[in-house]
Amino acid sequence: MNDFSDISLLSDVAILQEIGMFIKNKRVIQELTQEELAEKANISRSTLSLMEKGKNTALVNLVKVLRILDALYVFEAFKEEQMISPLQLAKQDEQKRKRVSVKRKNNKTQDSEW
Repeated sequence: MNDFSDISLLSDVAILQEIGMFIKNKRVIQELTQEELAEKANISRSTLSLMEKGKNTALVNLVKVLRILDALYVFEAFKEEQMISPLQLAKQDEQKRKRVSVKRKNNKTQDSEW
């Protein structure tokens, strides 16, 4: 695979080709034929073939294929981290319990029936 260090310099077609090569390499490593992978992903073999050649296919098909190849980790970069402001963090810290009170036993002696 090419170096993705500056992916912004690649054309859309080149990026699709890189994705296609990634899928093909993963498939070959897992010793799956196009037919086997396509069947498991519930897509046609021709769709998978187009995807591996870097042709434009539906995004849902890409997700299906990556799921079968156990490669959904590539989408981790899309996950947005929620940023918490220092003020919100301080408010959350104030709401946390700082200590535990001791439970007191009932001091009344119970009458024994003896």
